[in-house]
Amino acid sequence: MSDHGSVRLGPGGRRRIVEAVEAGLSQRRAAARFCVSPATVNRWVARAREARPAERASGACFAARSCRPQRSPRLLSPADHDLVCAVRERTGWGPRLIASEVGIPHATVHRALRRRGCSRRPRQPRTLVQRYEWPCPGNLLHMDTKRHARFQQPGHAVTGDRTTNSKGAGWEYVHTLEDDCSRLAYAEVHDDEQAATVTGFTERALDWFLEHGILAERLLTDNAWCYTKNKGLRELLLRRAITHKRTRPYSPKTNGKVERLQQTMDREWARGLSYNTSADRRAALPHWLQHYNTRRRHSGIGNQTPISRVHKVLGQNS
Repeated sequence: MSDHGSVRLGPGGRRRIVEAVEAGLSQRRAAARFCVSPATVNRWVARAREARPAERASGACFAARSCRPQRSPRLLSPADHDLVCAVRERTGWGPRLIASEVGIPHATVHRALRRRGCSRRPRQPRTLVQRYEWPCPGNLLHMDTKRHARFQQPGHAVTGDRTTNSKGAGWEYVHTLEDDCSRLAYAEVHDDEQAATVTGFTERALDWFLEHGILAERLLTDNAWCYTKNKGLRELLLRRAITHKRTRPYSPKTNGKVERLQQTMDREWARGLSYNTSADRRAALPHWLQHYNTRRRHSGIGNQTPISRVHKVLGQNS
């Protein structure tokens, strides 16, 4: 058993106390020298005198001992422990419900579950992360939306005053499309995430990627209504021969590249500067995107900028 965190002496200090007393120092003087109580000195001296030579030589007699009693006559029997654990395994109930079935106080049931190591359900093993990157720009585009609070006056980041805010100002939505291979990104801020807005944004984004020599083949989104039930988006992707892929439910890591981009946008664009209004923040987005695509280096693509990765893979450097 390890020592309690508040003890003043470790095994070495206890040995030195005993050696000092055996060298002729009184227990009271030894207590004053080592800044402990005389009772502490007496306890370790008595324990050293009772120990066998092998325990004394190895220092085992100076180690901390468990405070648990040697006998617990009123401890729950092994059969009752088995019964409690069997009900737990069969029903998945907590201590109170188990106690009502087995007729044992719920606190005792809780302690029994802890002793057997089944007070908490075992965690499900995490699925193996399969990292991927498509070899050519346009093989796969990631799309997602993130909302930001709209504000009509400077917030506490500018004023330092947290007592006032823009109540009822609502939200605005950043629609983002990012290339899987190069991390080249296009984004717009809109007042909603309705189907018509999503379709119009997607069409402009695909045209923008075409201007950079990127022909989209696949589009990956989550299962939001504006993506899965959007007739206009479905027709747009059909005209352009783009396959619409969807992530598994509750698996945002599948669309992790655009999720990571949104974190970067939130930190560097939305919160990285102080804006007087959300309209000023909206106006700053194209400038930040230009910086992101042409100057900001990305460790995930070998410390290159997204636009340089596009030129390198597509052979546009010559």
